[in-house]
Parts: sequence; C-alpha cells; structure tokens
Amino acid sequence: MAAAIALSRRGRGLSTPNPNVGCLIVRDGCVVGRGWTQKGGRPHAEAQALDQAMDRARGGTAYVTLEPCFHLSPRGPRCADLLARAGLARVVIALRDPDPRTDGQGAAHLRGQGVAVDMGLLAQDAAAAMAGFVMRQTRGRPHVTLKLGLSLDGRIALSDGSSRWITGPQARAHAHMERAMHDAILVGAGTLRADAPRLDVRLAGLEARSPRRLALTGGDLPDGWGRISAPQDISTLDRVDHLLVEGGADTAAAFLRAGLVDRLLLYRAPILIGAGLGGIGDIGLADLADAHGRWRLVDERRLGEDRLEVYAAAPSA
Repeated sequence: MAAAIALSRRGRGLSTPNPNVGCLIVRDGCVVGRGWTQKGGRPHAEAQALDQAMDRARGGTAYVTLEPCFHLSPRGPRCADLLARAGLARVVIALRDPDPRTDGQGAAHLRGQGVAVDMGLLAQDAAAAMAGFVMRQTRGRPHVTLKLGLSLDGRIALSDGSSRWITGPQARAHAHMERAMHDAILVGAGTLRADAPRLDVRLAGLEARSPRRLALTGGDLPDGWGRISAPQDISTLDRVDHLLVEGGADTAAAFLRAGLVDRLLLYRAPILIGAGLGGIGDIGLADLADAHGRWRLVDERRLGEDRLEVYAAAPSA
C-alpha cells in the first residue's frame, strides 16, 4: 500500500477534478500492474493498472489508495465494475471514498461479486497524499499550503524589497517541485506589482506542470492570471484542489487570519538580515497563549545550506 500511495503522488496537481489515486496489482508475490490517475482525471489508476496486468490480474490482489468509484460517468466505466470483472481475489483499500456518489458502495459491490475487501490500511497516509480531494469533499475548498523563504530572523527581503536570493539552489529546486504538485499558485497584489513573478516550474522535464497563476487583488491583472478578492473565495475556484500561496507578508497573514492554511513550508537560510521585511503580517493574535498548539512538525530536512520545516495545522486549530 505504501508503494501505491507513492504512485498516487505522481498525479497530484494533474488529476483534478478527480482524486490522485494510486493502484498496484500483485499476483504470486509479483507486481503485475501499476497505475495512477492521469492528467485531467482519466484514465483512473485502477483502469491503468488493469490494462498493464491484463490476464495476470485474475486471482491477484489490488492495492488501491481510495475506494474504487461506483458512480456512473460518461467519461469512463466504474472502477468497482472493472476490478470485479477482472477476476481479482482481493482488493485492499486505504481510504473510504468521502464522495457520496461512492462512499461505501464501491466496496459493497466488490463484496457482492465475491471479492474479498479490506479497508483502512494506511488510511491516514493515503488521505495526506490526496489532501486536496479530501478537503474539497469534506470542507468544500482546496487544501492550502503556505510557502515562506526566510532568514534566521524571519525576514523575506531587505528593507528595500530585495529578496533574490535568500535561499540556495537546492531549496529553490524543492520549491519548484512543490509548485509542480499544485493546481494553482497565488500571490498578493504587492508581490505581483513589485516582482512580476513568473510562478512557473523551472525544473527540466516538468515545465508543463506549471500551475495556474492567481492573485489576491481587486485590481487589474496581466494576461493569463486569475483573481480572488478574499481568501474565502478559494472555495469558488474551479478545478483547484491543491493551492500554493507564495506571498507576500500581507497575503500570508490574510490566509492565516482566515484559518485557511493547512500546511506550512518554511525554507530557512542560515543568514541574518536585521531590519528587513517580515515574512508574515498581522494575523490578529491578541494573546500569546493562543499561538501555541496550532501547528505540528511533520517533516524536516537539510537542502544544501538551508533547512526545510513542514508543519500541518493541528486538528483543533
């Protein structure tokens, strides 16, 4: 299942409006088929894995990160039907589908066709890999990551706004990989005016995975940009399940004040700036005690001379 979850991440930022699912088919201890949801949502992971496995799927076990779909669609067959017709002996599912069109029905259909079904294996890991889909289904909005490149003293630029480069090449490459896994990327009006950012993916072979560009503004926009007027408007964004917010300080603060940041990416460079521009503006904190318990560290690593810290919003935050 861990390998299927790893496969599912390949479709993140590409598969919307469908979830980025991963699937492995195993028979006699060997992987005979693998798949992940493709660009635009089709084919589904199960269909791709079955096409690869062909007759070798019969009698085997499928490991799927999300309950196979059961709702009818003009875009393709139901995955629960495909798996049942393939003659699989067992289907292991990580996460029950929160979409009410499936929600337990896919697993029930498979059981009704004589397929053994287990559900819940590495469910939390699968949900994290499909965080945007889960967030859209449960809370009606995209999953939001806030990315900040900071000095040790929490600055994002010199006093005159100069910010290239705070972090080194390895950290910047990692940030571009993050861009490639998001449907859209957003900055504030000030950043747009001051930096005219490209916000594309500049990693060899991944240029085509550059996300849609959005700005938090009510003013005019360059060609090719979209707009929201307030952080809460992210719920209206079409085909955006994973949103990356890259700044600046006021935009970061606006999303934090609204309680709309689910994940923090903090790239810290081993430099001191002093009287520069702060990374985050006023988030409306009135009592220091309220700042505690809101974030939990889920990952940290060295990226060249820099350090990456990844935090997830605490469930009660």
